[in-house]
Amino acid sequence: MNPVVLITGASRGIGAACARRFARAGWSAVILYRSRRDLAESLCRELISEGQDAFSVQADISDRAQAFSAVKTVLTRYRRIDALINNAAIAQQKLFTDITEEEWDARFNVNVKGAFNMTQAVLPGMISRRSGAIVNVSSMWGQVGASCEVHYSAAKAALIGMTKALAQEVGPSGVRVNCIAPGVIQTDMNAHLDEETMKDLSDSTPLMRIGTPDEVARAAHFLCTDASSFITGQVLGVNGGFII
Repeated sequence: MNPVVLITGASRGIGAACARRFARAGWSAVILYRSRRDLAESLCRELISEGQDAFSVQADISDRAQAFSAVKTVLTRYRRIDALINNAAIAQQKLFTDITEEEWDARFNVNVKGAFNMTQAVLPGMISRRSGAIVNVSSMWGQVGASCEVHYSAAKAALIGMTKALAQEVGPSGVRVNCIAPGVIQTDMNAHLDEETMKDLSDSTPLMRIGTPDEVARAAHFLCTDASSFITGQVLGVNGGFII
């Protein structure tokens, strides 16, 4: 039986790249999406046409009942979940003094509570099998902070703290928990930035370019395989040297 990976926010961007990377490496890829059913189903068809195993599930992971229901659906189909990629996220650029309570809560509900819900839903099975890998997708802004993105930076920093604490708690049960902190990646999240801004960000990156979703996906895959069997509680920066 193929190992099973569940990826949140997997209909596009980094999540979709993870689905492709894992599926093409012989995993059963579960594509969890909130609203873009068209993209999720298209990705499933693409992978299935290649002879891979893929399955899509809809859920708003900030809603605990939906998150647990999605995991139950996956377990009914596959009986186990070997890896969880907590990738779903929303961002916003706004002056701190202008952020509303609703906007603050929205960032934490998706970026942090969503990861909390999904992790609590999959952990019992991993603990009972004494194996499993969880990868939280944070951001370099969770490490150093970003002006006009205080709520996003704070939420992504919370994921880093969650990673380190949970790794210590579940390590004795054979479950590994790690974190990826991407830099500037060519995704829809950065699509609103103009060409000049993207060039400035590229020029500020020591490798002198913007990263790709697949480069993040490769790191996620590594952290879920035996190649990283003695790695847990770590934050892996996939940022081209933007922060060191």
